Amino acid sequence: MPLLSLTSVVTALRAAGCVFAEDEAELILATAPTPDEAASMVDRRVAGLPLELVLGWAEFAGLRITVEPGVFVPRRRTEHLVEQALATAPGARVVVDLCCGSGAVGAALAASLGGVELHAADIDPVAVRCARRNLGPYGGRAHQGDLFAALPDHLRGRVDILAANVPYVPTGEVPLLPSEARDHEPLVALDGGTDGLDVLRRVAAGAPDWLAPGGCLLVETSRRQAPHALDAFHRSGLTARTAVSEERHAHVVIGTRA
Repeated sequence: MPLLSLTSVVTALRAAGCVFAEDEAELILATAPTPDEAASMVDRRVAGLPLELVLGWAEFAGLRITVEPGVFVPRRRTEHLVEQALATAPGARVVVDLCCGSGAVGAALAASLGGVELHAADIDPVAVRCARRNLGPYGGRAHQGDLFAALPDHLRGRVDILAANVPYVPTGEVPLLPSEARDHEPLVALDGGTDGLDVLRRVAAGAPDWLAPGGCLLVETSRRQAPHALDAFHRSGLTARTAVSEERHAHVVIGTRA
């Protein structure tokens, strides 16, 4: 098959409604190992598959994070959670990435901290398989199960950073999400219950048993939900505050075990 030109790929993507057609075309052509695969990737993108799933990776905190169909794609706004974790616990030695999805948060923390004991957990076996690929270079382990039940018991009372990018979309708002999330990402990674805070409350309630003294829990949420999330943290006995990035439209609640 003849090589696709940048112009022809841009034209195809633009016709399909891709707003950043030029950038996407360059990424596809740079990623595809063969002309046939490039053509197939263009076809999949034109058909509506999210760009990250077409490429097989997503950029996050300066890393290439492997993603695959059926896995939650890491959002750039979640980089704010990573930054806050590093600022709050720069000397962390034990890190847990709960509701890990692809393991992007854990990988980013390990890449910055270096030499940490890294664990991740998710209820979805597809996510756990993907996370193992992303955490492997850092010696991380990914476990399958429901929140803390998935973690090795020896982590109790030892965790310096507990990062939990929990699902926080209210059930009734899931149908309003962009099709790239609604149609291609697992519901369990999106739906946070009636008010979007069901999983967050469970994480906040269980966190004190797992955090080391001075350890921190960080959870992403929305502006509307942040006051209720703070209340959940306080009720669990954590000292809590919020950190907001207006640029990224990101809200993170940070709780510390006294």
